Amino acid sequence: MVEGYCVKCKAKREISAGKEVAMKGKGGVTRRAMKGKCPKCATTMFRILGAKK
Repeated sequence: MVEGYCVKCKAKREISAGKEVAMKGKGGVTRRAMKGKCPKCATTMFRILGAKK
């Protein structure tokens, strides 16, 4: 799984129920990101991923 930062807990945690999404970037480029929930407080977490290899 992917680790992200929870703003509410102020700690790094594993993203539960993570789903890869595409978001708009500069110049019409799409960027990969992981979106899910914090396992402790259920706040939405978001992590920008690198380019696919």
